[in-house]
Amino acid sequence: MSANTNRLLAIALCAASAAIPLLPPCYALPSGQQASPSASSSPANRRIGAVKSINGMAITLTPDSGPDVNIALQPTTRILRIAPGEKDLKNATPIQLQDLQIGDRILVAGKASDDSLSLVASTVIVMKHSDLEARHAQDLQDWQKRGVGGLVTAVDAAAGTVTISVGSFAGKKNIAIHTTSTTAIRRYAPDSVRFDDAKPGTLQEIHPGDQLRARGDRSADGSELTAEEIVSGSFRNIAGIVASVDASSSTVGVQDLLSKKSVFVKVTADSQLRRLPPEMAQRIAMRLKAAAAGATPGAASGAGSASNVQPAPPSGPPSGMGPGGNATGGRSGGAPDFQQMLSRVPAASLADMHKGDAVIILSTEGTAGVGTVVTLVSGMEPILQAAPSASSAAMLAPWTMGAPSGDAGGP
Repeated sequence: MSANTNRLLAIALCAASAAIPLLPPCYALPSGQQASPSASSSPANRRIGAVKSINGMAITLTPDSGPDVNIALQPTTRILRIAPGEKDLKNATPIQLQDLQIGDRILVAGKASDDSLSLVASTVIVMKHSDLEARHAQDLQDWQKRGVGGLVTAVDAAAGTVTISVGSFAGKKNIAIHTTSTTAIRRYAPDSVRFDDAKPGTLQEIHPGDQLRARGDRSADGSELTAEEIVSGSFRNIAGIVASVDASSSTVGVQDLLSKKSVFVKVTADSQLRRLPPEMAQRIAMRLKAAAAGATPGAASGAGSASNVQPAPPSGPPSGMGPGGNATGGRSGGAPDFQQMLSRVPAASLADMHKGDAVIILSTEGTAGVGTVVTLVSGMEPILQAAPSASSAAMLAPWTMGAPSGDAGGP
C-alpha cells in the first residue's frame, strides 16, 4: 500500500491528538519536521496496515512490512472513519466495529506489548477500502487529464523549474515544470517499477535524462505547468533484438541496437509486456517516417490508413497503469499517443518472447547489470526500421504501471 495513505492517516492522527486525550502526542508533524520523541509517542504504540481478519473484538492487522499484529479492541475504543484526503479528524465519522471490513486501511493507537506483536487499541482511524478505490480512480483520471510526462532536459533548482521534452507522433516540444513550496516531489526506487515504492525526493535529485511526470495546471499554450506533484526516476531505454529468453530466471537478453552491447533485464509480476499487432506496428512506423520527413502523417505515401489511428481518449483508467494512466501528455483532440494505443493492445507473457524478436524496453537502472522491466513491447520490427534510434524506445515511460494501490493522494 502506498505511503501516501499512511501519511494521511498519520497526519489525521497527529492533528487530532490534542483534541482526543486517548491519542498519544504527535511525533510526525504534517510539515515533515520531527517533534521531540517521548515514550508515549513511540511508533511502537501505533500500527498502520490493512485489516486481515475480524474475530469478535479482535482484529488481525497486516502492516506494510513485518509480521501480522493482533489488535484487541475495548468497549472504550473509539473507531473513526475518515475520508481519503482529509488531514484531520474534524470531519471524521464515528463508526462501529461491525462497519469494518477486510481490506480497510487502519491506523491504530494504543498500548503495545513488549514483543510489539499485539496492541490494545484506544483509537482506530479507518479509511474504507471502497473509499480508497474511488479516490484512486479519481486521481488516475486527474493525472491523465492534467498530467504531462517526458524526458528531463534541464533542471534549475534555484528557480524551482524542470524542463522536459515531450514526444508524440507530431514531434517533440519542451514544457517548463514550475514547482512551489507545496509541490510534492517523489523519486522512484532504483530497482522498482512500483509507484508505491517511490520515496520523497528533492529537485536536486532530478537530472537531465531522467523520466519525469508532473500533475498540475497548464498554461494556455501548454508550454508551462505549475506542478502539484512530481515523480521522477532514472530508467533505461533499450531498442534491440531478443538474443535469449530464460524462463527459469525470468530474464531476457537483448542485443541493444544503439550501444551494440548485450543487456539483460528481469521480468516480474509488475512488468508490463505487450505485443503489437503487425498492422498497428506498420501504421506507427508510417507516422514516424512522416514525422522524420517533416510532413504531416497523412502526407506520406500510403499513410492514409495511418491517419485513421487517432485513438479516442480512454473512457477510464485501464487497470495496472501508473500515474496518469497510459497517457504521456497527449491531450484530447491532439496527436495520437503511443501509450494510449498501447493500452488497447492485449497483454503478452514471457512465453510469447522469442529469439530474434524486435523489442523496445523501458527498465530500471537495476543492480549487478540487470534491470527490471517496466514495459516491454515486441512486434517492433517496422518501427525500429523506421526509427532505429533512441527516439523509438523513448516512446515508453515509467508510468504505465505500478499504480498506487488504492492510494489516497498519489497519482
